[in-house]
Amino acid sequence: MASSDSSYQVVKLPSPRTKLGEGPVWDIDSQSLYYVDINTPAVLRYDYGENRTYSAKLAGANSISFIALVVGQPEHFVVGENNRVTLISWDGRSEAASHVRVLADLGPSQSHVRFNDGKIDPAGRLYAGTMQLESLGDLFAQKEGQLFRYTNGTMVVQKRNVSISNGLTWDEPFNPLRMYYIDSAALDVKAFDVDANGDLKNETVFYDLRVNGAHPGYVPDGMTSDAEGNLYVATWGGSKVMKIDKGSQKLVLEIKIPAEQVTSVAFGGPQMDELFVTTSSNGDKPAPAGELFKVTGLGVKGKPMHKMVL
Repeated sequence: MASSDSSYQVVKLPSPRTKLGEGPVWDIDSQSLYYVDINTPAVLRYDYGENRTYSAKLAGANSISFIALVVGQPEHFVVGENNRVTLISWDGRSEAASHVRVLADLGPSQSHVRFNDGKIDPAGRLYAGTMQLESLGDLFAQKEGQLFRYTNGTMVVQKRNVSISNGLTWDEPFNPLRMYYIDSAALDVKAFDVDANGDLKNETVFYDLRVNGAHPGYVPDGMTSDAEGNLYVATWGGSKVMKIDKGSQKLVLEIKIPAEQVTSVAFGGPQMDELFVTTSSNGDKPAPAGELFKVTGLGVKGKPMHKMVL
């Protein structure tokens, strides 16, 4: 049985309410949490020291689905923009970010999809997945998405027939060549081995969210892991973050969040022991849906998030 341990605290942070908050990334250098609002769209930065959130638009973007830090370029970021991956420039304060260049474009044949979650692995490689545009019908009834690895200006397919490509994390420092991945419609967390080129092998189910074989009433969304290798899975429709023990592969803690659509999670803070949680107000959910939250008192630490090698 999962514990509903009440020793943790959940605090709402000062930030704009998002339509679809996603993709939190903690930047140790600036002591900031970067994240996105996919549907506004906007890139955001929560400044830990100031306890304030800055937001910027990107001209021409219909969606911004993830944001990644870049090695050696503190004011440049890689984002999923519509169905392409672009490098942008933002000072973290102004109300507009600017395009630098397109890194990869899926092209007209993939105009019916957009990027969703994306993250950088321990080797500095970007993995990012797609999903069918929400306007084109039931996302769970189709499998138009794919999971890619970026290399030298191209997106190399790692997995096909994906409904909603979502959470990504790696089992480091124990085994950085083991990756966990979520396709929301599959209702599970998959594990892969990663070969020397970065390609995914040996797909297995690490954790199944079904309850006695039945749909649990919510789906897995974004994901991170702590320094001990345990997984933290956001639940869209579940009002909680699930902590899954790496060793037993069982649910050990449910972290209750006062928003139904919990989208993603990332550890951060000066001691890397605070869990930041993004949420969505999709469907005109009342506040505090769409707010940014911070969970303290979990008694664990996260790992520094990686920057992309460009």
